[in-house]
Amino acid sequence: MRKSTALISCLMAAALLSGCSGDNAASGGSGHAATGGSGGGTAVRQPHASGGGAPAPAEEDIKDKKITISIYYPLPDQAEKRKAEDDKIARFQREYPNVTINKSDWHYNVDEIGVKMAASEAPTFFNTFATEAGFLVQRGWAADITELWHGYERKDDINPTLQSQFIQDGKVFGIVQNGYSTSTIVNKKLLADKSVAAPSYDWTWDDMLNTAEAVADPGKGISGIALMGKGNESGWNWTNFLFEAGGQIQAVEGGKVTAAFNSDSAVRALQFYQKLRWEANAIPKDWALGWEDAVGAFAQGRTAMVIAGAEGVLDQALNLGGLKPEDIATYPMPAAQAGGNHSGILGGDYLVVNPNASPDEQEIAFRYITFDYFSDNYLEAVEKDIQARKAEGKYYIPPQMSYYKEESDYSKKLQAIYDKYDNVYKYDPESSKLLDGNPEAQYNTQEYYAEMTDIVQEVFSQRDVDLKAKLAAAAATMQAKYYDAVKAR
Repeated sequence: MRKSTALISCLMAAALLSGCSGDNAASGGSGHAATGGSGGGTAVRQPHASGGGAPAPAEEDIKDKKITISIYYPLPDQAEKRKAEDDKIARFQREYPNVTINKSDWHYNVDEIGVKMAASEAPTFFNTFATEAGFLVQRGWAADITELWHGYERKDDINPTLQSQFIQDGKVFGIVQNGYSTSTIVNKKLLADKSVAAPSYDWTWDDMLNTAEAVADPGKGISGIALMGKGNESGWNWTNFLFEAGGQIQAVEGGKVTAAFNSDSAVRALQFYQKLRWEANAIPKDWALGWEDAVGAFAQGRTAMVIAGAEGVLDQALNLGGLKPEDIATYPMPAAQAGGNHSGILGGDYLVVNPNASPDEQEIAFRYITFDYFSDNYLEAVEKDIQARKAEGKYYIPPQMSYYKEESDYSKKLQAIYDKYDNVYKYDPESSKLLDGNPEAQYNTQEYYAEMTDIVQEVFSQRDVDLKAKLAAAAATMQAKYYDAVKAR
């Protein structure tokens, strides 16, 4: 699911810019020769001898070709991100004056991608979510960029946990931008106003239930927790609890996909939702909340807790809701019981190259995607963004997880910039070290979320629901309509 703000956003590995520091040196790639210039760093096929022994003509340099690409462009309400993207476009075109860049206002939608591909209207590269790898690859809607990937000097510095979700059978089909492990964001000010003690970061379902019940004030329109109750995000929200209870969405074995969410773990997770709804009366009276609704309620001080990728929630709460960093705590997901794992969905945002694009267009798209990764230009852009936000009285929210390895020198350079400013949100390391990410299923995940949303809505609207029967019916539907047709890799 997206919500890193997406939630979450910096990301992905970087093609090198001229004049960059020594950190941009190649890290020992695959042995492919790189193109001249500072961008891209993608492999170039070398001339080879023909049957008569004469060398083949050298290939035309990609910078000598007139190429047009359409790019994924931030939404109109993302003013800061648009300014940053415009700056990137200008810098890229100084490096590649032969490239024309068109801005696409289409953002990935699982219900629209098929039509876009069939009509050749999808941009040269587009955004997508961690859930979509299997779906896009199976339908042939994600270009195989393995050769480009292996020619990229910094591929070994990319966060392997995040990148692995778009690698199938050793082939690469997408590039990570950023990631997150779903968190619970807590309004400590609301808790303090009700004299409710904040729980430990190493908390449990019982701690969440007791805190939500104690702080809820239905008469004033304040809920203890705003669980998402409509759209696929409802099933996505609930799946965190499935993972915490020890369950999984699906099993993949011998090339077959089998529904696994019809389990005792799932029953436990739904029973916990029943407690929050019917025993604690802790969720909003109008519980049909999508992501924007739930996050908006948090930013407006109408709920004490919300479950999402932290970045988007923090941005709205601090920059739109007027809350202060000291008013908010970012928690890992609660363990089902003491000593259990704080399992949250490991999600992220990815960029996928259009398979209908020409090889030259695909290569330029790859170079554009990775243009700022590991570059000094990006460090400068981040610092300018932080300074601009400070001048406007706004906070900068770093991504919870990034495309680069956390222990890398590049990560340390960014952290040094963050440490210089008091308007950069700081994640508490005591909380972060408890994060436990569980990857989303790779086959028909959005359809699964929709099935679970139907069940969650019944739990919220009816006190007595035959949970086992509902889960069995949903599993049978997923198996017959989707999983039986999958040829798993």
